[in-house]
Amino acid sequence: MPLWLIIGIGSFVGGILRFFVSGWIQSGAITFPLGTLGVNFLGSFTLSLVMYLSEYAGLFSEEVRVFWSIGLIGSFTTMSTFSYESFRLLEQNETLLFGLNIAGTLILTVAAIFMGKIIVLNLVMGVK
Repeated sequence: MPLWLIIGIGSFVGGILRFFVSGWIQSGAITFPLGTLGVNFLGSFTLSLVMYLSEYAGLFSEEVRVFWSIGLIGSFTTMSTFSYESFRLLEQNETLLFGLNIAGTLILTVAAIFMGKIIVLNLVMGVK
């Protein structure tokens, strides 16, 4: 199967997952874009697992890796939505929420990458 089709299938699945997961997380949160923050964290964590398992364990073929990384996770995470929602918070004079959203997204997504790497290193290489 061509890589572009594998990526397309992953994108289809990731977009649908984003719709449901973001909506589920967001339910109950009125102003703060918690759904976007949640999918960005989950996507970053999952991407970390996929990429480090590929690098350190050779676990995934190229097709599986691009399905997950470029396709599914690429459409699941929401950087453009994050930027729009952050700007909307500024327009609504919600400067504290704007700052929390920016800082929370950057800190949590980088932390998610680190967490995924540590998990993979502990599982695959026995690093403590």
